[in-house]
Amino acid sequence: MGQRVDRLHVQLSVGDDVVGVRVVGEVDVASVGVLRAALWAAPARPVLRVDLSGVRLLSAAGVRALVAAHLRVRARGGELVLADPDPVVARVLRATGLHRVVPVVQTLPTVPCPRGELAACA
Repeated sequence: MGQRVDRLHVQLSVGDDVVGVRVVGEVDVASVGVLRAALWAAPARPVLRVDLSGVRLLSAAGVRALVAAHLRVRARGGELVLADPDPVVARVLRATGLHRVVPVVQTLPTVPCPRGELAACA
């Protein structure tokens, strides 16, 4: 399931314990409605993980949408986690103090195992 505006694409993936929201593009006043709609459409799970690796711009409107999602998820007993923000977006999260309220994680890139060395990668 996904929603799209010219400058923003949001895709949901639903697991047993985690709902993943992948955001790509620019989150500003013109496109924040797409992000907000996706966050509100996410089914209740213990973790709502928002992948910000594809976000090039996060405006104050985007920060407000993330804060509102955090409050909503927390009220249901869950946790909002922001993953892999671009350095520019990470600066916005630090400047607004959102990184102190919502966990921001960096995931390690997966390295494929060379052929014949599966035992070393296991």
